[in-house]
Amino acid sequence: MNGAGGSPPALPALGAVHQRRLRELWRSAGWPYQDLVELELIAAGLLSRERDGHGRETVRVTDAGVALLMRTLERNRAARDAHEALVGRIARTMQRAGRIVWRGLALRALVGEGETAAWVMAMPDVYSIRHTTVEDYLEPVVHEIKVRRADLLADLRKPAKGEAYRQIGGQCWYVLREGIGDADDVPACYGVMLARDDGALDVQRAAPQRALKLPFGIWMALARATPEPHHDDDQASF
Repeated sequence: MNGAGGSPPALPALGAVHQRRLRELWRSAGWPYQDLVELELIAAGLLSRERDGHGRETVRVTDAGVALLMRTLERNRAARDAHEALVGRIARTMQRAGRIVWRGLALRALVGEGETAAWVMAMPDVYSIRHTTVEDYLEPVVHEIKVRRADLLADLRKPAKGEAYRQIGGQCWYVLREGIGDADDVPACYGVMLARDDGALDVQRAAPQRALKLPFGIWMALARATPEPHHDDDQASF
């Protein structure tokens, strides 16, 4: 314990696990976990301990906790808006290149071999093929969009996700918002584009290109999905 005149204990550094717990408690009836994460939230003044008329202890998100949740919400909302804007930019760029484009697809890909093989859902931000009736000329391409460095690093820690992309795309690209990373952060099996704030798309490294014929299951998924509609200004460019 601190003696008289001593410095107060330092508050814990709060991370993503603390923010998740705070959201969970905000949505719940406040039943305590009584673990170290909760203890640190109480010490930081983001939770308070309360007792009801029957002596049962609960925890409540304080006004400071609500303010933190609001700041997190606004930051996440801004990131989602920036992500969707960049997805739209890449989709339009692919359309101008004469490609058929889909956003938000969920495609099954077989990853691994033999007994370790498993089906993985691949959900590329932008998926496109050339506008052609010749199967060998389709050149399916995956674009994965990242606007936050934490999301990029989390993605690269999932090798099965990357392998799934490569099973459905003859070329796979990461498109990075300016300032969150560069080609040195991304394995050589991906191309890397930097999305500049002025609207330019700079290719830092071209994606390796492999011949790939789409499996029947991918064809069926594309047939059921709706391609990205062309905008009027894009139509005029043809």
